[in-house]
Amino acid sequence: MFNTRRPQPDEVELLMRNAELRDELERYFDESISRVNIQHWTLAAENEFLACMLAWEQAPVLPVCRWFEPELRPPRPDALDDEILHKILWNVIEKLFQKQIVLDFTDHLSDRELYCMIFRDILPAREKKIDRPNNYLHWDCTGVSGDPDIWLRYYATEEDREDWAETYHQPLPPASPPPHLRDLPAEPG
Repeated sequence: MFNTRRPQPDEVELLMRNAELRDELERYFDESISRVNIQHWTLAAENEFLACMLAWEQAPVLPVCRWFEPELRPPRPDALDDEILHKILWNVIEKLFQKQIVLDFTDHLSDRELYCMIFRDILPAREKKIDRPNNYLHWDCTGVSGDPDIWLRYYATEEDREDWAETYHQPLPPASPPPHLRDLPAEPG
């Protein structure tokens, strides 16, 4: 028996877009693409996934300060008193968020410490600049050292803390509320 159902115009458009995306991704094809099981996805979801992959592959790697026009170059922290630093910090945080950069785990840092981290670590960091509506770069502000103490002390849930202690068999730091609560812009959803 033959299937006489005709594809709807939006289905044809989705199929055409899928073929375009697959053609554009062909030169980037490696085992990571073939490992994703997309058999149960809708065509629209598959196209979104492929478009995200293509955006990743084609995104330039730039220092974060160069994501802005003109470049984001705030004043050196040591040149600012606390009141001015606070105002500039919030201005920089808003500008970062406009480029979909979200600062996570900042409440243990004073304004000056957070500003210094942005100035010293985030703005010069080379990251892929992916221009997609739902793509956010999350910056973990617990530090680059990889020491879990800050996260365990201020941000981990009790369950996270218990899991970590069981896994690593090391003493936990005491849980404490972070000293500098902030209401930073966050990724929607």
